[in-house]
Amino acid sequence: MAKLLSTRVLQRGLEIFAGLSVLVFGGLLFYGNNLEIFLKTMTSLKWGWLLVGLALASMDWFGGGLRLWILTRHVYPAASLKVSILAGGLTAWASSLTPSQTGGGPMMIYTLKRYGTPIPEAMISSLMTFVATVIFFAIAGPFAIIMGAGRSLEQHGILGPSFTLYDLFRLSLGGFVGIGMVMLTLFIFPGLAKRIAGVLVGFFESRGSENAARRVQLIRKGIDRSHECLVAFFRVRGWLALAAAVLASALAHANKLLAGYVVLRMLDIQVNFIDVLLLQTLITFLLYFAPTPGGSGLAEILSVAVMSIYLPRELIPSYILLWRTVLSYLTVGFGSLVFWRWLKGAEETEEIGEIGVT
Repeated sequence: MAKLLSTRVLQRGLEIFAGLSVLVFGGLLFYGNNLEIFLKTMTSLKWGWLLVGLALASMDWFGGGLRLWILTRHVYPAASLKVSILAGGLTAWASSLTPSQTGGGPMMIYTLKRYGTPIPEAMISSLMTFVATVIFFAIAGPFAIIMGAGRSLEQHGILGPSFTLYDLFRLSLGGFVGIGMVMLTLFIFPGLAKRIAGVLVGFFESRGSENAARRVQLIRKGIDRSHECLVAFFRVRGWLALAAAVLASALAHANKLLAGYVVLRMLDIQVNFIDVLLLQTLITFLLYFAPTPGGSGLAEILSVAVMSIYLPRELIPSYILLWRTVLSYLTVGFGSLVFWRWLKGAEETEEIGEIGVT
């Protein structure tokens, strides 16, 4: 298969991520217009909440890993929780270094494959984590609305008095619900993807060499096994595994959903927990397919626009720095150490030069 991800892409993504983050943060410091207050704020944080934030940052690894393990072990019983935690963290890391989070799936598959999970099982496990995410948000969002949460957001306009933050939340939620409906339709007909893939493989097989034909045959076997793994989720145990993964998605996305509230408490700002939770969900929705690595640049600007209803101007730089640290910086830093340690002593082109499926 074509190169899905390479160390060069990841390195360039890291450079862009760091460059945009520094540039935007510098602009926010200028916008805050009070370096003295920034320094004083950063040295007078509520340390109990700071520790909560550090624990929250680890949920990319532990929460995401637990969810991946639940799904992978359904199709590959030998799946390791330790490997799944590593794959979960590196998935979040690669997602932060690639546009629209496109590097997450290939990195998850690569990490599972590196430690023994067959590619078809790894591919379906990766797909099902995305399914669990969509289902989680498609359920949690409407449930929050039904329970009446976030009504106070209606008083905060965003594009004038006629369009509020609450309206924007419901609009972005509609996108996730729509994606969920499309995926549900495709899952009702699991053989359709197999038939389409079979036609494409046959087309390339008829026009390839003998060596290409052998590779195509391996791909056919992989498609067959992937189809078997997908169908396995339509049995009782499969539905139970998916339901457990949806519940585990609350842990996998805990840093995205709770970081805003925790950081506000670090700054000793008292706020309504549910309203902030909805705003963080809104930001997550809007950044899910951001074109910059990790949503860098856009994340900071969007968070300022949304969270400024709680923050005085001079505290915005402190909030953004702490929020992005919990949300991304720690995961990006630790993930970079782990990944480039893999590269040490290995020929990049032989072992980790390309991350894909062959």
